[in-house]
Amino acid sequence: MAIDWTNISIKYKGLWIGLKDDEKTVVASGKTVKEVMKKAQKKGYPLPILFRVPPKIIPYVGGFW
Repeated sequence: MAIDWTNISIKYKGLWIGLKDDEKTVVASGKTVKEVMKKAQKKGYPLPILFRVPPKIIPYVGGFW
């Protein structure tokens, strides 16, 4: 099932985020991976899923010839 990250993309534009295992819940955010890891560990999430939200959302429709 696809996960809708639209709200995450808008709120955390250009930042690193740490997600819970459900891949929906943001547990920490920051400008660097180190900052996100520190915040997540303080909240009890030693290994969050790390993702850098692009600063600009560019639509892409894939296909092949």
